[in-house]
Amino acid sequence: MQPLTMTGMTAGALALLVALSAPPASAADNAAYNLVEPGILSVAITGDMPGLVARDGKLVGYDGEILQIAADRLGLTVKPVPMEWSGAIAAVQTGRVDIIGGNVAWTEQRANTLSLTDPTGYFQNGITSKTENGWHTLTNLEGKTVGSMTGFSFLPELRRISGVELSLYDSSDAALRDLVAGRIQALVGDPPVIDYAISKNPAWGLANLPFTDNKSDFPLLTGVGRQYVFGLSKENKTLADAISAEIRKLWTACEVKAIGSRYGNVSAANYTPSAQNFRAGVDRPVDWKPPVCSQ
Repeated sequence: MQPLTMTGMTAGALALLVALSAPPASAADNAAYNLVEPGILSVAITGDMPGLVARDGKLVGYDGEILQIAADRLGLTVKPVPMEWSGAIAAVQTGRVDIIGGNVAWTEQRANTLSLTDPTGYFQNGITSKTENGWHTLTNLEGKTVGSMTGFSFLPELRRISGVELSLYDSSDAALRDLVAGRIQALVGDPPVIDYAISKNPAWGLANLPFTDNKSDFPLLTGVGRQYVFGLSKENKTLADAISAEIRKLWTACEVKAIGSRYGNVSAANYTPSAQNFRAGVDRPVDWKPPVCSQ
């Protein structure tokens, strides 16, 4: 085996080696963080795989592994706090927990009320229905009974579709059960959660197809390259920035793809930002660029 030398390393491998060998943050470093409990990162756990869940004392799931790595490197102990998604944002704002994550989409409205990190990944919404339907456009939903999740940012747009009868759920499991049972005809939810569930249950006969409309008047529902982020309180921007820096390291080393492969996040869309840099000048400097894999 050829010995590993500095000249033989790729830039991504070198970046990962530096990140892994860096010492954890000191108590003085994280004293600046506005935490519910000193030295402890209280994390809202809403329970949907492959986003962010707690298992055997560690965070797992795509966002879960990323946040666990960031917390370890910042010298913080993770404390899971189970709750429903419908109350998660308020829990951060009122100081019950420090952070929310697990397929939390960036929106300008959320950026106005929370400190949002750099993206952990990218996504496009779609329609989940029986495989034989092949639904993938807004018109496919017209006059249909459609399920979605309480508190999702695109609900106002979904309600504008002609004839839609909307049923809201507190969990993806409940929505998928109703879809399989025929109590709703379609579901618009978290793409990674739905893709993961379908991959584990092929007998359901469901398909999740991305919207092909990409209409400017339905940006949250049909836009491409939207961002998943972590959300912290406005008073905790220092910690949000520190977590963003750790997320950037994982992108630079392309470690995000290795993590994603463990949870079925293998589509190029999961790692490709929108051509429109919509956060620049909103909650990021005008010259900010969304992260991408360097390999």
